[in-house]
Amino acid sequence: MGLTGAVVGEHRLDFASPPDDVSSVHDFLSDVWTAEPAVSVEDRMALELAIIELASNVIEHATAGIPLTCSLTLAVASDALEARITDDGRPASVDVAGATLPDDMAESGRGLALVQMVVDELRYDRHGDENRWTVRKSTRVA
Repeated sequence: MGLTGAVVGEHRLDFASPPDDVSSVHDFLSDVWTAEPAVSVEDRMALELAIIELASNVIEHATAGIPLTCSLTLAVASDALEARITDDGRPASVDVAGATLPDDMAESGRGLALVQMVVDELRYDRHGDENRWTVRKSTRVA
């Protein structure tokens, strides 16, 4: 991962959808926060929002009706949190840099814009047959 500070913890979840869903991600993050009590509540909430939103999008949009294999890696460093979600689903046709909130009446389309609001960096890359979503959040000094 691209962290500059000393990494103090790394955590990984491998899951498949189906049968797994975002509940598996919620449970994983709960375990991470228990293992990493130095991460502030504000930083936890921001990163959790970003990760859950991305995982939900991956499960909803990348499956094309076929099973999906994913991994979520979360690194906790002295100055930042970084998460990467990889999946073997369809390529995403999104413009991460151009993500904006839709009008108030839209029923969807807010996810990537919300993620950008709560993290310092959001990246999407396609490598071979794999989608890679990376979010990075600088942490607050306690």
